[in-house]
Amino acid sequence: MASRGRPLTFDPDAALQRALEVFWERGYEGTSISELTRAMGIASASIYAYFGSKESLFRQVMERYGATAGAPPRNALDEHSTAREAIHAMLRATVDQITRPDAPHYCMLILAAPTGAIENEPIREFLADIRRSQLSAIRDRLRRGIDEGELDASECDVDAVARYYATIVQGLSIQARDGATLAELESIVTGAMAGWSALTTRA
Repeated sequence: MASRGRPLTFDPDAALQRALEVFWERGYEGTSISELTRAMGIASASIYAYFGSKESLFRQVMERYGATAGAPPRNALDEHSTAREAIHAMLRATVDQITRPDAPHYCMLILAAPTGAIENEPIREFLADIRRSQLSAIRDRLRRGIDEGELDASECDVDAVARYYATIVQGLSIQARDGATLAELESIVTGAMAGWSALTTRA
């Protein structure tokens, strides 16, 4: 974030929240600086002076997103005593977040910049890194299940199971964007968890 020499004439926190809403609605490439200035209520010069480039602003937006809408699914992995309960809670929290009535029905990590111009590759890689960290978090929770005796290391392919449930998370977001209802998404979660035993005891 750039240093500021004059007193601010706007609330940076409120401006960042409005920027998040625009990026969430339109995606990274679909959002222009002019749309951001209108939504944030500040001049483009103030955006560049305080937040940096559009890319820098988006990275700050995603940090905020991760601390708000992205937090419940991540926290669910640590808040339950068994790996199965933790994974189930993560999926349920994902469904809750992507069907909120006050926000677009998709996860920004999945769909804010899935494709686009080559000059925006750093943003796509930035989001991919966060998704990889989610995969690692799921993998770590499964390994904890092994350490605690819930899962058998000789039968559970931790990487395969982690990738399966990470794929379910990503698929839920696409289904929600395409109009799937809360009940339909919950049925996906039910189906995904029905396969838990087969997934975690396969040699």
